[in-house]
Amino acid sequence: MAKHSTVKEKESESFDKMKGAFGYKNTMASPKMKKVVINVGTGTMVKKDKNKNEAISDRLSKITGQKVSLRGAKQSIASFKIRQGDPVGVMVTLRGKRMFAFLEKLINVAIPRTKDFRGINRTTVDNIGNLTMGIKEHTIFPETADEDIRDVFGLSITLVSSAKSKKEGTAFFEILGVPFKKEEDTKKKK
Repeated sequence: MAKHSTVKEKESESFDKMKGAFGYKNTMASPKMKKVVINVGTGTMVKKDKNKNEAISDRLSKITGQKVSLRGAKQSIASFKIRQGDPVGVMVTLRGKRMFAFLEKLINVAIPRTKDFRGINRTTVDNIGNLTMGIKEHTIFPETADEDIRDVFGLSITLVSSAKSKKEGTAFFEILGVPFKKEEDTKKKK
């Protein structure tokens, strides 16, 4: 049986796989993962149910293995009945071992559990080499129990790398194992 290589091992192998295409002279030039940022916007849900932020914070901390940070509104918006400082979301920033453990779980467990999944669009990689994806249901993660089904929320996940361009970032994330859509699929739709 072939040994399954982890995301951290794939990151260290990225230099050998990318040096020909991008002209790297040493291993420090190849992209590395810096951090993973996970955001959940709770918005005006908090006005209806005071425990909503606590429930979302609890579930997100179970998924990431780290305490979440409440995010307040930067300015007051009268039409949304939000005052400056009101909690409007929660956020987690993962680095180091927790980041690689979360990436392993995201790529190998959670994304394959997504309903009707055909791959991540290549346009999710921005011009500075970071990948941002939205997940509609948090229930794709194995830490969510069956009783959590009634309060399903979506989340935004940003993978921050040291890649300097979109092309370099896309190649790096492919090496890490991020399941992008096939080139043929995107050309057929155009």
